[in-house]
Amino acid sequence: MISTNSIRRTTHPARREALTHLFTIGQTVRLKDGFGRPALPADIYRITGTLPPRGNSPQYRIRNDDERHERVTTQDSLEPVDISQVGSDATLIERTFGHG
Repeated sequence: MISTNSIRRTTHPARREALTHLFTIGQTVRLKDGFGRPALPADIYRITGTLPPRGNSPQYRIRNDDERHERVTTQDSLEPVDISQVGSDATLIERTFGHG
């Protein structure tokens, strides 16, 4: 008689590190366009919420004050905006939303 010892291998799911949101609610950002030009007021968005990741990138709800709707985008599509780069509207944005 042949004895068969089956070796049980415990399979653990691969542990994925929790993806971290780099931006915070209220922070001022813009969509990356690759041209490196200064942000215009129409390009400025404010983070209004964080969402679960899509693929390997956390998601955010963003809003421009000139639009009536919010957008959803991934973290890899956003870059922070230095509020001093915005120009003449910076004072109003700073007074309204702070420094991000």
